[in-house]
Amino acid sequence: MSTARYITTTLPYVNADPHIGFALEIVHADIVARYHTLAGDDVFFNTGTDEHGQKIFEKARAAGKDPQAYVDEYAEKFRRLKGALGLSADLHFIRTTEPRHRAAAQEFWRRCEARGDIYKKLYRLKYCVGCELEKTDSELKDGRCPLHPAQDLETREEENYFFRFSKYRQPLVDFYERCPDFVVPDFRFNEIKRFVERGLEDFSISRLAAKMPWGVAVPGNEKQVLYVWFDALVNYVSTLGWPEEHERFEKYWGTSEAPTAVQFAGKDNLRQQSAMWQAMLVSAGLPSSRQIVIHGFITSGGQKMSKSLGNVIDPYTIVAEYGTDALRYHLARHVHPFEDSDFTMEKFKEAYNANLANGLGNFVSRVTALVARNEKLKMKNEKVQCKSKKLLDAVEQAQRAYHAAFGAYHIQNAADEVWKLIQAGDEHVQATRPWESEKPDVLEDLRALLGEIATLLVPILPETAEKIVSALKTCTIPAPLFPRK
Repeated sequence: MSTARYITTTLPYVNADPHIGFALEIVHADIVARYHTLAGDDVFFNTGTDEHGQKIFEKARAAGKDPQAYVDEYAEKFRRLKGALGLSADLHFIRTTEPRHRAAAQEFWRRCEARGDIYKKLYRLKYCVGCELEKTDSELKDGRCPLHPAQDLETREEENYFFRFSKYRQPLVDFYERCPDFVVPDFRFNEIKRFVERGLEDFSISRLAAKMPWGVAVPGNEKQVLYVWFDALVNYVSTLGWPEEHERFEKYWGTSEAPTAVQFAGKDNLRQQSAMWQAMLVSAGLPSSRQIVIHGFITSGGQKMSKSLGNVIDPYTIVAEYGTDALRYHLARHVHPFEDSDFTMEKFKEAYNANLANGLGNFVSRVTALVARNEKLKMKNEKVQCKSKKLLDAVEQAQRAYHAAFGAYHIQNAADEVWKLIQAGDEHVQATRPWESEKPDVLEDLRALLGEIATLLVPILPETAEKIVSALKTCTIPAPLFPRK
């Protein structure tokens, strides 16, 4: 019996072209989604675009465009990542400007309001437009936001609606205690637990439409629009058809007793995903998320990527030159799933040649060439079994470690296990030298090993895995999978 699972990324903000940082998040989420699909699970995989807020409004105005026309243009750039990054065919794509999402966001507001968790007040605060978040003095470094130091903080004074976040300190503390694996990795979980335990402050959930009209109208008060975070977070349930499609929602989001939703997000989203959103869900009477998986940033040459530094890496450019699976490989095996990782084209090309062109690609060419020349093996279309105890042990050990790594969302470790098998295969070829004489048992072992490698590659390099399986079935030599660059 299959298990229903829900996996989602955050929604990237459409004020700039897609970059390698979001490619990391969605590829990692896709790898996990494909892994569970391969295991027979019923997976709902979600992504989309966050299209409201001040940054979007200002960008559209600066470009002389209507905000809707502006977000339509950028949303399409993110939608095209599905093909460029080889994402799952049934990937769902939600936009926060869609009528179904607007309606869900307003209903979510009404439920929180009915709970007594929304109120109005006049306030004054420091606000970072880059984060779309208010900032306390303790969060600032030299009076600036550490994530957007080049931007001046705004001082805002206006009457808005607030969410009673402070009410949920103890419920969140208790929830974290009941769910010791709620946030992955542990050090991020410890970080959010410390944040919540120190006490929570209510946060603004609306803006004056006269100052920033680009948003979802507050139910019953069109002079205010929903604050961008409050609006965008609701996408996780609006994409499931909530509140109308109750059965579909309960199937994939789960229940209070058995939640299933897994959310992938960057470390700058930790507070929103694992605390703010969870409090909002309780307020609206909905089940909590099952897990939040937090990844680090991708730096370039040791520096945070930014347009001003000219070190932003475009995933479309890499795919155009090296192919989809080459980028997926690098994001899976050479970018840490939880820590910050450095990405340069020099490092990318070095890993491509060493581990794809000379590693996997060379091994596939050698094995398929040997099999294609053997008439007896060409007649065998059924799946062959490995007889070498050494290779069997290597496969069993790799499979155990591979599945354990996926259980911990450690995609890098899972990918490493596949390349350990490739190395074991290369060593077996060198030790047995099957090209010197007819050795059908050795060839069957290598053919079986390559089949196991292809299976493990399906979530990580789906296009490559399909080519390997096809070559093994037809006993043909495929074109070079990864030509040396």
